[in-house]
Amino acid sequence: MTDYFHLDMPRDDIGAISTLGLAHLGDAVYELMVRSWLCLHGKATNKGLHKATVGYVAASAQAARSERILPLLTQEEADVFRRGRNSSPHTVSKAASRADYQTATAVEALFGYLYLQGRTDRLNELFCVMMEEN
Repeated sequence: MTDYFHLDMPRDDIGAISTLGLAHLGDAVYELMVRSWLCLHGKATNKGLHKATVGYVAASAQAARSERILPLLTQEEADVFRRGRNSSPHTVSKAASRADYQTATAVEALFGYLYLQGRTDRLNELFCVMMEEN
């Protein structure tokens, strides 16, 4: 039985997944991490949890926070990020600029990539940097 919480997929197999496929998975990983962070840090009440989550997972918020991790990325991670940013999503949210949407897609592709490799320590490291208060 596959343990979907602790994956260890070979890089070659991950390479067969489209960048938008990685972003699709990474979107869920990032949102789960944001929801966990909100609950653990008492950042919102039950009533405001959804609104708070949306505020952090919105493309513009992801794009702004991604600036914090760019200098920390390895060459491999930077390549995945770049592929995500250069992908051509079929739609762009009306609430975000195309540039923000593409950068958010890059973050999500990176998070999906790391998740599939089972690199949760690295995911946590990058996520914590993104969530640091100014």
